[in-house]
Amino acid sequence: MVEKFKDFLVQSNMAENTVTAYIYAVNEFKSKYKDLTKKNLLLYKTYLIETFKPKTVNLRIQALNKYLDYIRKPQLRLKSVKVQQRSYLENVISNADYIFLKNKLKKEDNQEWYFVVRFLAATGARVSELVQLKVEHVNVGYYDIYTKGGKIRRLFIPKKLREETQSWLTTSNRDSGYLFLNRFGERITTRGIAQQLKNYAVKYGLNPKVVYPHSFRHRYAKNFLEKFNDIALLADLMGHESIETTRIYLRRTASEQQAIVDKIITW
Repeated sequence: MVEKFKDFLVQSNMAENTVTAYIYAVNEFKSKYKDLTKKNLLLYKTYLIETFKPKTVNLRIQALNKYLDYIRKPQLRLKSVKVQQRSYLENVISNADYIFLKNKLKKEDNQEWYFVVRFLAATGARVSELVQLKVEHVNVGYYDIYTKGGKIRRLFIPKKLREETQSWLTTSNRDSGYLFLNRFGERITTRGIAQQLKNYAVKYGLNPKVVYPHSFRHRYAKNFLEKFNDIALLADLMGHESIETTRIYLRRTASEQQAIVDKIITW
């Protein structure tokens, strides 16, 4: 049944990482409890609350609820736990560090990783979307992503980045196929990107906690709102189902808050 559920998730155009997380949650529950009952589901929820942060708890609950809907037992659904919202954004790469990193990569003629960083920060792509990008998408200037519910989100590739990338591809004699490849000439993995970014953070003396794929998506959102304050448009561009999800980018990072406090409070 779990394998069929996995096929269902894949056919629903769910992101690869989400499918993996959902299947893991269902399998974990099944490994702990023999019967699928409300009592056992509540026991599992208690275990999650005692072991993990609210965000992880809710992801596992969301996975189980999806599974319960799939097997037509919606009456057993669990309620999510309340997540305490922080008043600041955490672990987001600063614009200065982003510029420093991309310039270092460019100076060392590390073209592929220069463009990985550029695409993450200039398109707002999730890393699972980045690895799907092809040369053909660069040529047309966008990548249409089919999301759950049959919706289409268009990932735009800005003109300046598009022209720069086309120049790199021409020099590399590449006119088709996946944009980012590993050393074996195969499509790079999301894990490979995350690990390599950490390596570059260490190499260049940056904080590894802020150099990870999703951090550049946060930077994209922050920079966008600073240049063009339209939160509804940003929500569409990022593929957020609710504008409330996007509102977090109106907040400042902890380091930005600290800088403002240090500057203005002199009494």
